[in-house]
Amino acid sequence: MKQTPSIDGIFLVDKPKGFTSHDIVSIARGALGTSKIGHCGTLDPNATGLLVLVVGVATKFSSQLTGSEKSYEGTIRLGVNTSTYDSEGEILSTEQVPDLSLEQIRKYALDFVGDIQQIPPMVSAIKKDGVPLYKLARKGVEIEREPRNVTISRLDVYGYVAPDIEFSVDCSKGTYIRSLAYDLGQSIGCGAHLLELRRTRSGKFTLNEKAVNGAELKSLPRDAARQKLISLHDLLKIYKPEELITQPQGKDK
Repeated sequence: MKQTPSIDGIFLVDKPKGFTSHDIVSIARGALGTSKIGHCGTLDPNATGLLVLVVGVATKFSSQLTGSEKSYEGTIRLGVNTSTYDSEGEILSTEQVPDLSLEQIRKYALDFVGDIQQIPPMVSAIKKDGVPLYKLARKGVEIEREPRNVTISRLDVYGYVAPDIEFSVDCSKGTYIRSLAYDLGQSIGCGAHLLELRRTRSGKFTLNEKAVNGAELKSLPRDAARQKLISLHDLLKIYKPEELITQPQGKDK
């Protein structure tokens, strides 16, 4: 009996707005004709951009690739606080935005560059006693969240037309850009939320010609989808073997 060759490699998707990361994984399973697929770092439904999928044997490298630094670009809207820290949430308050210049906003942003502590939003997948916070938030329950150590290696504020800030950022795994937007608004004194977000890089992968438009993935012919795979051989041209060695996994604290 002829065996179907295994499908292994990295599959890059440009996730459109309105899709969950799980949605994209499910569609990719059908497009590629294989069930063994995972993703390296969740993107919120309202966010767009690079979602790195690991396929077949490449799933063994999921933890190493997920832990890589990521880059985003987006828009922060000043003067409006929401329950989710982004545009999907309920508006909690609106405040007058002070008269600010681009240079003044850049000075505020400098306080968030480096190793910082960040409190995750209530609407997140972090678990409390085994229950994701977003499920508690849906019931109107808010609990105290422990600050987390994250690293912002670069925060570039490159545009400002009141009340919207255009920015790009390089950050460590576990960074909530929604929380960064909220904290920046608190620092300025008028509140803020994340209006738009797009991931442009995950580790050494970027949005390029290999990235499949997620909205077109379902209708992509199987052969065409498989041709977009980055093979394990090519993966080792991007990452050194020692960067992909599986480390012992400790317990979450």
